[in-house]
Amino acid sequence: MGHPIRYQELLNLASLGLPQESFSFVNCTMQSDKYICVRDTSGQQATAVIVEVADPSNPVKFPVTADSILVHPAQKILSLRAGQTLQVYNIDEKLKLKEHTMNEPIVFWKWISNNTLALITEKSVYHWSLEGNYPPTKIFDRTPNLASHQIINYCSDITQKWLLIVGITLQNNRVVGQMQMYSVEKKVSQPIEGHCGAFSRVTLPGANAPSTLFSFANKSEAGAKLFVLEVGNDVTFQKKIVDFQFPRETPNDFPVSMQTSEKYNMIFMVTKYGYLYMFDLHTGVTIYANRITTQTIFTTCRHNPTHGIVGINNAGQVLSVSVDENNIVPYICRQLNNIPLAISIASKNNFPGADELFVQQFNALFQRGDYQGAARVAYESPKQVLRTTQTIQRFKTASAQPGQPTPLLQYFSILLEKGSLNAIESLELVRPVLQQGRKELIERWLQEDKLGCSEELGDIVRQADIRLALQIYYKAEVKHKVIACFAETGQFDKIVAYAKKVDYSPDWLHLLQNILNINNQGALQLATMLVTDPDGPMVNVNSVVDIFLKNKMIEQCN
Repeated sequence: MGHPIRYQELLNLASLGLPQESFSFVNCTMQSDKYICVRDTSGQQATAVIVEVADPSNPVKFPVTADSILVHPAQKILSLRAGQTLQVYNIDEKLKLKEHTMNEPIVFWKWISNNTLALITEKSVYHWSLEGNYPPTKIFDRTPNLASHQIINYCSDITQKWLLIVGITLQNNRVVGQMQMYSVEKKVSQPIEGHCGAFSRVTLPGANAPSTLFSFANKSEAGAKLFVLEVGNDVTFQKKIVDFQFPRETPNDFPVSMQTSEKYNMIFMVTKYGYLYMFDLHTGVTIYANRITTQTIFTTCRHNPTHGIVGINNAGQVLSVSVDENNIVPYICRQLNNIPLAISIASKNNFPGADELFVQQFNALFQRGDYQGAARVAYESPKQVLRTTQTIQRFKTASAQPGQPTPLLQYFSILLEKGSLNAIESLELVRPVLQQGRKELIERWLQEDKLGCSEELGDIVRQADIRLALQIYYKAEVKHKVIACFAETGQFDKIVAYAKKVDYSPDWLHLLQNILNINNQGALQLATMLVTDPDGPMVNVNSVVDIFLKNKMIEQCN
């Protein structure tokens, strides 16, 4: 059985001729998965080496005197720190963008967005905007719990309303972690015991708007715990505090870095001794834990192409870990024996491997007469494995309970409440609705984007209301029928504009002839638009004249 993660070496910095002593927390920085900057001090003069992860064979090198170097997350913009002096350069344009000298030493700095460079001193935290010609702005003061700690990370949520400093220190032969979380809106700090943390912006089940979750890990003398909680107003997420284990053979190991996957709702955590932990963000359950390297991983960031984590170790390896979509659900079922978690993850992410679990759950609920429960399982089934004609037929033939709506109506009600219908379901629902003359329901569902539009659905609705059918054809991109409906409803002025918008070229002469048979003035209006189009005639003018002459419309040809 496969592992629930994908693991690969993206590149090895040592293969570029860089010395191993350059691969350290001080000399090697990675602000995003796009660029890595190595400060090589092996020669007479220090050299900055910028490596593009997607094209490592062409590094950019130049001499520097700076103590620390960062590359912008998205552009070839270099930040240099020499003592308390900061400079920002655009490498491609060979242009100095900004310069500033701080009044106190900087102990840590990091790009927290494409526009904000964070600067941390012994006392305070500053943000320096890439835009404008302004000095760094003080954001907040550090709390006493971080005194004498080495700052190893600083991060924010996507809105920069929540900020986090992470520091470590040695106490009684044990590495202790302390953090400070700051609310920009409330201007309040909270000291926290922890070694690493991260923010996630996710939409919780049943919610209409995204929430900010804060996850962090701490290893104390009592053991290791993962915490997941919601920050902000109107908190609905139930806080999770979950124990996790370190191997007995590495009693001095501790967490050093954490990244989250907002797409898959996973937490990736790396430890000092090279272990990788993957937790479920919503429950805190440990899905996977294993050693991925014997070398210390000293820096990490999100790996956007795989929605995972990328890190660099002391050997210069650039390692990527992500979710294996094909193996994670079977792994949770067989190795963890956690069926509810497997079903939840498969449903949220449309992962394969849980189809039979959903079928079993659906059948059990259906046989008990819990049609709404069965409908919810069908809705949540990955890749819509239960959203089929066979399922609809089962609801059709099921007996209604006294005083309850029919099972089929309960099924459609649940689907419409939780989302939208697919093409098959839309056909099955619209047919009886049209028979009852309830066109207003179809109109509302179209406005709410609840129907899976198709050519067949448009054909059915067209018999009752051509304007509603036009909307369906438009959404289903049935181009020739959209134009036919425009013509039939007299909206000739929209035909050419629509055809251009969707890059469609109908047989204009054939269309003109058909319109002439029912609407002479409409055909004339369309012909005029075709031959006088600002980009040039869209049809041969002589061919248009011939059509009108054959239909004995000589005056219109003038």
